Order: sequence, then C-alpha cells, then structure tokens
Amino acid sequence: MLFLLLPIAAIFLHVPPADLVSALGTSAATDALIVTAETIAVSMLVIVLFGTPTAYWVAGRTSRSRDLVVTLIELPLVLPPAVAGIGLLVAFGRQGLLGGTFNALGVDIAFTKIAVIVAVTFVASPFYVRTAVSAFEGIDPALPAAARTLGAGPGRVFFRIAMPLASGGLGAGAALAFARGIGEFGATIMFAGSLQGVTQTLSLAIYEQFDIRFDVALAISAVLVLISATTLLSVKILTRWHSNSPSPILFAASTPPSR
Repeated sequence: MLFLLLPIAAIFLHVPPADLVSALGTSAATDALIVTAETIAVSMLVIVLFGTPTAYWVAGRTSRSRDLVVTLIELPLVLPPAVAGIGLLVAFGRQGLLGGTFNALGVDIAFTKIAVIVAVTFVASPFYVRTAVSAFEGIDPALPAAARTLGAGPGRVFFRIAMPLASGGLGAGAALAFARGIGEFGATIMFAGSLQGVTQTLSLAIYEQFDIRFDVALAISAVLVLISATTLLSVKILTRWHSNSPSPILFAASTPPSR
C-alpha cells in the first residue's frame, strides 16, 4: 500500500500547495484544461449516444456472433497507443483511406481538435461498450419479454425497461471511459499532435512542461490525480447504489393499477 500511494502523495508533497495552485494559472495549464474539457465532453456524448444502442444490440446476439463482436470491440483495449495512433492516421489522415473523402468535403481531421475527439473516442469507447454489454446481459430476460407481451414496442422496452435496469452499469462504464479518455496520450500525440490551445490536452501538457516548468507539470498531474480518484469513487458509488436499490426499474414512471 505504501509503495502504491507514495508516488501519488509525492506529487502533492514535492511542491507547496500554493505553488501548485499558482502554476495552474499559467497559459499552458489553462489552455490544456479547456481543450481537454471540450474534447472529452464531445467524446463522451458520442460514446454514450452510439455505444448504448450498440451494447444493447450486442447483448441480444447469439453466443458465437456475440463473442466475435465483443472481441472486435475490445481490440482497442489491448492495442499499443502507438499502433492506435498510426491506425487513426492512415484511416483519417490526408493520405489515409478516408482522407480523400474528407478533403473533398473540405474537412481536415488530422492534427486538429477533431482528431483529439476521434482519438479519445477510439481508445475510450470500448470501456463503456463492454461494461454496457455486461449490464444489459444482467437484465432478467423475463422482464423485457413481459413488456413485449403487454404490447410495448422495441423502443419502449429499451427506454423504459432495459435502460433503467442497466443504469448502474451504464454509469460505471461511462465513468471508466471518461477516466481513460481524459488520460489519453499515445494515440492523441501521433494523430492530433500537441499544439497548445488546439490539440494539447492535459496529458500532453505534462509531457511538454516536464522540461520547461516542472511545477506546472506537477500541478497538472495533481489535477489528473484528483479527477481519477473522483472517477473511481463515482464508479464504486454507482455500482453500490444500483445493487442496493429497492426497485430494479429506476426512474420508471409509476401508473395506477387498472380497475
């Protein structure tokens, strides 16, 4: 425990807290914070918006097709960051597979803020989708079947039954994806570069400030430690809250019994 906690505590003890706070006021730190906030917000919106129905669809597949699809979804989890960055570059860069199509539309992705969003979405979405698949698979199949028997359509079953029942797992998956995305480094620096105020996120700013102003690198590191700790705590609270909930269907509107 001491071995695990010492490097984290050292970040806060190496420099006085007042100096850490003042270092966060530098342009490098504030620009990186703004870029990170903007890109992670868009990435999480894309991940949740598209990842949730994807996970619901995967959870309903047969065992063989499910295993194949889940393996493909999990592949970015085990890819080295450099490989992910190279893959994104040759797929969406100017000379990539889809580069000509985007250039014809007047859209340049590589080394722009869009590239940061794409990189974060690519590396973080498997954390959400995989957790969401497990959450949907944990639903008692009798409940959606009963709703369908009572006349509810697929859309209503998804929003009124499946989503509330899986809400705890979806929240935990979103927190994990957020934590992975906010600390993304390798794929981002290769695909988006590290341009201050444009593509330089908090992780990239730490790397740049390491040799320039070490106190700024420490201050940004401290912010990421606090964010990571808050994220882990949120995952535990969401999981425990969902498991201890007296009603499995959360936020479902109650209707009076028919007479």
